[in-house]
Amino acid sequence: MNISQAARRSGLSTKALRYYESVALIVPSRSENGYREYSSADLALLQFIQRARACGFSVEEVRGLLALYQDPARRSHDAKVLVEEKLQQVEAQMKTLQEMRKNLRALADNCTGDDSPECAILNQLASGQ
Repeated sequence: MNISQAARRSGLSTKALRYYESVALIVPSRSENGYREYSSADLALLQFIQRARACGFSVEEVRGLLALYQDPARRSHDAKVLVEEKLQQVEAQMKTLQEMRKNLRALADNCTGDDSPECAILNQLASGQ
């Protein structure tokens, strides 16, 4: 199948397919005229990549997951370690976001939001309190 058919069937854009090729996550074959040709195996890899990216894995992390996926001698332990590391990163990000939300809520709650030039938000940001 050509790139537009592969994009449609995988749920990715043609731009994404070209990008994944440029970073060597996938290497479609080429026809005599140089057009990309995607096989059903390529489509399965694209869907794998899409699902991994939807879970928040970086391109390099996806590369590691793909290497495991394609290795018949793989150990599930190795995949679990990668997922647990990503989970720790996500939990740290959530903690940071929750703290940010708390700070923003406090700023918003301290502001009258009227037409006065006096602004508690700007004052707190300026004073660091």
